[in-house]
Amino acid sequence: MSDGTNLLQVARDARGVVTLTLNDPARFNALGHEMLSALQRALADVAQDEGARVVVLAAAGKAFCAGHNLKDMAQHPDLAWYQDLFAQCSRVMLAIHRLPVPVIARVHGMATAAGCQLVAQCDLAVASEAASFATSGIHYGLFCATPSVPLMRNMSAKRAMEMLLTGDFIDARTALEQGLVNRVAAPALLDAEVETLVQSILQKPRAAVTMGKALVYQQRELGIDAAYQIAGQVMAVNMMDEAAQEGARAFAEKRQPTWKQA
Repeated sequence: MSDGTNLLQVARDARGVVTLTLNDPARFNALGHEMLSALQRALADVAQDEGARVVVLAAAGKAFCAGHNLKDMAQHPDLAWYQDLFAQCSRVMLAIHRLPVPVIARVHGMATAAGCQLVAQCDLAVASEAASFATSGIHYGLFCATPSVPLMRNMSAKRAMEMLLTGDFIDARTALEQGLVNRVAAPALLDAEVETLVQSILQKPRAAVTMGKALVYQQRELGIDAAYQIAGQVMAVNMMDEAAQEGARAFAEKRQPTWKQA
């Protein structure tokens, strides 16, 4: 399947794995209005799909995503136009954040500025050894303010600030060491490494994964007392779920649990 604009390819397999592929290689998969709209529609569809289990965010061409198109932005020197673009981008990032299933970034090449933001916003990220990352807006007089939001939630403050203030690239291994990605693989093994994560998630009950994802991000923004209060409540509700009850019985009976997947 393809989005109507052809800027985004959408595929869903029988397991409920949805692959969204940025498909504008000539512009390094830039996040312009049309691409952002295509992503927003696709994520909204996934949110309504009760059989969806995992989203893999991939890209075509040499680059993963070069962020916003500065050439396009230079042609629209209008505050309202810029506000609309960045608000639209933020809505896409929040849609990933609020999606009830995990989103894995499959990063095969360069991810810069809002493209780096996209990687940081995903729940998990697997990078090729050929991938590189930068918040390079500062080189052109534009501090990467919106990319700083997920970046500061992935990396230590000083690591993130170094990227934001210098605009310098880091390679995949450095991104792994600094917490921006989960795994790094040789280019030929990238898909296999992504599939390893996908398979691990598919083996878990959807309800537990959905509740867990929402809780992790909600409690992160709270003080410790409130975080423990809400986490305890989520665990209690989770324990009432049929899958958790089956898991507890399986543990007591020393067998593997049998999930009834959606």
